Amino acid sequence: MLLLACQGPAQGAEHDVVVIANQGVGARVISHDMARAIFAMRLRTWPNGQAINVFVLPDDDPVHERFAKRLLNVYPHQLRLAWDRVVFSGTGQAPHPVDDEREMLERVASTPGGVGYLERDQLEDSVHVISLAN
Repeated sequence: MLLLACQGPAQGAEHDVVVIANQGVGARVISHDMARAIFAMRLRTWPNGQAINVFVLPDDDPVHERFAKRLLNVYPHQLRLAWDRVVFSGTGQAPHPVDDEREMLERVASTPGGVGYLERDQLEDSVHVISLAN
């Protein structure tokens, strides 16, 4: 699996949010813009052509809020608006919801092209970090 690191200001490393991807996802470095496009459901395939399957925590989850604000530089309600727009316009689908970080890890690990996020202290040996380029 791959991970995107999100360095949070003034918080310990255990509260950093990382983005995890399924082992089959070949991307090792992506831009911040690509990360925003993936989680806004505007980008549907990885560079190798594999379909992207996005998993997200509930809108009011503190990890989701930190992820949206610190990594994507958007508010959670802005992500929700982007998802609603692609669904209601018929141009795409909403991300797959998960209840907690344990389910996030399990679903991303078992879904080809899967991508999601969780706190660094929830990582397991089966995942690693993907770098974000400007």
